[in-house]
Amino acid sequence: MSDVDDTRREFRPALVPTLLAAALMPLLIGLGVWQLSRYEYKTGLEQAYAASAEPIAADAVTGDDGDRFRPVTALGRYDAERQFLIDNMVSRGRNGFFVITPLRLEGGGVLLVNRGWIAQDARRRPAADIGVGEETRRIEGRVGHLPVAGLDLGGGDVAAGPWPSVRQFPDIPELAAALAEPVEPWVLLLSPQAADGFRREWEPGGLPATRHLGYAVQWFALATALAVIYVVVNVRRRPRAARDDDSPGRRLGRDDGRMNERK
Repeated sequence: MSDVDDTRREFRPALVPTLLAAALMPLLIGLGVWQLSRYEYKTGLEQAYAASAEPIAADAVTGDDGDRFRPVTALGRYDAERQFLIDNMVSRGRNGFFVITPLRLEGGGVLLVNRGWIAQDARRRPAADIGVGEETRRIEGRVGHLPVAGLDLGGGDVAAGPWPSVRQFPDIPELAAALAEPVEPWVLLLSPQAADGFRREWEPGGLPATRHLGYAVQWFALATALAVIYVVVNVRRRPRAARDDDSPGRRLGRDDGRMNERK
């Protein structure tokens, strides 16, 4: 009867695969967890934007993330002489500006109002008149923030010049300094139904929540694949000990028996 190649497997991790797995596994899991947190954050924003709550007064808004996209109403007068144009805003494939107009609140203070997107002309100026009346008015919109650059390459500040002042991704303190007075720490996104506005297609910026969830699944799948590969490449074959009946003692006993039979 022929001998069968009897082997067994054992887990013997090598140094290099272990170091690679130790470096990559926390990174992959961390990226998956981060994408899950972004999914939860974006889900909250999308739900807040879709909610049809009653508008609250501007003086009740704190400007934190809990108020973002909440409907709001404000009473005041536009400061038409000192407006801002936020440059490099793209809408439907065309470059333009966001028009930011200060609103002097009836109860005191200044609120920045994003009146929407307007196209640029060939001289990089607004393609239409951005003038607005300064009578007292009540406006409605949503709580928002100034646009933020996806990648800060530096050198984006534009020196203050004649009004309207052109800026690239400014923050609230920068615009407050240009106005030489404090302003509210949030921006009112003017309602599409309100008068004296431009193109207003407000929605939560960036990737949709479902995209972040998909990315999280991909990162966790890569972490799982890495774990499987690590185990597979470190499991090795090792020959079993020789069978008992083929051990030297057994072979010696059989040889002695054959010699006795000859005698």
